[in-house]
Amino acid sequence: MPRGERDEMESRWAGGRTEAFSDGVFAIAVTLLVLDLHVPESAMNDLLHGIVHQWPNYLAYATSFVTIGGIWLAHHAIFRRLRYVNTQVMRLNLLLLMTVSFLPFPTGLAAQAVRDANAERVAVIFYGASLLLVSVALAALWRTVVRDPKLLRPEVTQEEVRAITNRSTPNIGLYVGATVLAIFAPNAAAGFYLVIALVTVARARGDSSAPEPEASRAA
Repeated sequence: MPRGERDEMESRWAGGRTEAFSDGVFAIAVTLLVLDLHVPESAMNDLLHGIVHQWPNYLAYATSFVTIGGIWLAHHAIFRRLRYVNTQVMRLNLLLLMTVSFLPFPTGLAAQAVRDANAERVAVIFYGASLLLVSVALAALWRTVVRDPKLLRPEVTQEEVRAITNRSTPNIGLYVGATVLAIFAPNAAAGFYLVIALVTVARARGDSSAPEPEASRAA
């Protein structure tokens, strides 16, 4: 076997195991978001008020949960169309998972700071920057796949490639705009983050037909 082909074979990774590991990280990240939902003991004398008073935590939880859900849907759409992953895709996937698993921290920070005028702006900007990093990592992952067509299953069409590109890339501009908005209107920016997440999930589409396993096509 020529050295070039041997090097290429040695840089291949099983897409199924990579996706399974990624699903576990996504699941842990959304579970960690729940840890910021609690009512302080001082509110037990008026529990209803205490529950309602935690609305910033609910908003932050919903925003991050839906955001991670939208990223997971896009991630699944990408890996559903891969024959295998190479070393570069593997590294970018790890970077994406690192940014996703980091989200519970700025989520809790934004919820805590929403009633503090001095901290609110910084917390919402930091939260937006974290969401932007997730979006950039996802777009970089997909761009790397597109640049190496051998990674894609043979039945994947250019229409599918364009559709995934159109669904993953625009969020970068939206998050930049929302984070800039946070400098002047943190509350409006926080609402905008949720809108972006909801639109991302709403635009997600399933497969029209399941890709055939490699073994079936080879038979």
